[in-house]
Amino acid sequence: MTQKVLVLYAHPSQHRSEANQPLYEAASQMPHVTVVDLYAEYPTFNINIDREQQRLMSHDVIIFQFPLYWYSTPAILKEWQDLVLEYNFAYGSRGGALKNKVFFCAITAGGKAEAYRAEGFNHFKIREILYPLEQMASLTGMRYVAPFALFGARTAKEEGRVQHHTQQWTALLQALIEERFDVAKANEVGKIAPFLEELITEPAS
Repeated sequence: MTQKVLVLYAHPSQHRSEANQPLYEAASQMPHVTVVDLYAEYPTFNINIDREQQRLMSHDVIIFQFPLYWYSTPAILKEWQDLVLEYNFAYGSRGGALKNKVFFCAITAGGKAEAYRAEGFNHFKIREILYPLEQMASLTGMRYVAPFALFGARTAKEEGRVQHHTQQWTALLQALIEERFDVAKANEVGKIAPFLEELITEPAS
């Protein structure tokens, strides 16, 4: 079975993006992947709830792609959640539209990886910072996967790390499309990238 992947991309300053934009462009060229640029589609934040709900229902994997802003998502992703994930659609006694779909965040963070730990500058691991989104996935019945994160994003391009990260991204998307990604194991790790080879399984013979 081929899975359909939905990437909801939120970057308010795309002209300055050195890491997210290559991921967006790579995903846009892949079959079975739908990429939605939320800031381009909804410049006035007038989100079409029915259209977004239909998108969710017609895909198997939901990804929020964004740069980490003040330990959270850019504003339009919060607005999207508030409006689209309605009671009796995403949750509630008659709400189960998202049940068993796979959900995770593909993020970039300006700080280095070591800053995201208890003794580091930001005091919390990256997965801990994203707990509200993990709980959103839990409430809506989605299967949560640890974040796919690029740290030190401000210097990633000059250090030559963006290309490798983009290659990992396309390998991850392809594995999701082909159902060759160990979702249960990916829920147990703190972040995907260091364990990606272990999480991608071999094609069925």
